[in-house]
Amino acid sequence: MADVCKQLIVKSNPLIEAKYDLTVNEQRLVLATISQVRRDSQVTDQYTYSVTASTWSEMTGANINGVYEELAAAAHRLLDRKVVLYEEPNSGQRKPVKLVTHWVQSVRYIQEEGKVELRFAKDILPYLTALRRNFTMYRLENVSCMRSRYGIRLYEKLVQWDSVGTRTISISWLREIFCLEDRYPLVADLKKRVINPAVKDINEHSDLWVEYDQKKIGRKVTDFVFRFGYKQEKAVTNSHSKQKTPTKYIHGVSVAEIERLAKPGESYEDAAHRIKAQRRPNA
Repeated sequence: MADVCKQLIVKSNPLIEAKYDLTVNEQRLVLATISQVRRDSQVTDQYTYSVTASTWSEMTGANINGVYEELAAAAHRLLDRKVVLYEEPNSGQRKPVKLVTHWVQSVRYIQEEGKVELRFAKDILPYLTALRRNFTMYRLENVSCMRSRYGIRLYEKLVQWDSVGTRTISISWLREIFCLEDRYPLVADLKKRVINPAVKDINEHSDLWVEYDQKKIGRKVTDFVFRFGYKQEKAVTNSHSKQKTPTKYIHGVSVAEIERLAKPGESYEDAAHRIKAQRRPNA
């Protein structure tokens, strides 16, 4: 799997907003596997995806020695992890019942070749393939070096709203989908243990910059308000600070470029996603 960090991750928005709790390594393994899923044809749960020790080393920057054991341990734990979803992958409609499923249905360990092979659970696949709308896309390299499990999750929720540049997230909902339960009951502890490390990860390792504030009702903090954007866009805006009209972007692609490269009948958002995908080396 050459240039794994340049691969695209595509998830349905309901999966991004699902409830689950994975360690950093478990999330890396899920994402490395998702990056191999074909989105232009039907995929069944019989497909097997492999992740090698060399791929793992490339993703994490870790020394190749001992990497297979780390990879295999993450795969072993992932087999038991559950995910709770509340919407169909393309509907955008909240369902009255919830779907509880596993990420993967089987793991094969091939130590002699330094790799593991995984098969996704059948109920997860619709959230990864044949996505017509309500999906989010980003490069694996923007999260692969993060050290906080919450950094990866928060990054996805911001990229999901990248055309807006701000997102308000209620503390109660964030606690639920991050599976925090009764941990960090004080907002100060929640910020110290979850939000601040996540924001630090995003600012240091991703293509986004982010800052946040608190929203209160009376004296109670109810929401976090995140303001964010692409670092490249910020640099361009700063270097042209004297311009009367700053360049506008949709999903990281300038409107001017979209208008120049869009196909007949293609929406701005669809064109932006296609142009971003074509920017990949060897695409």
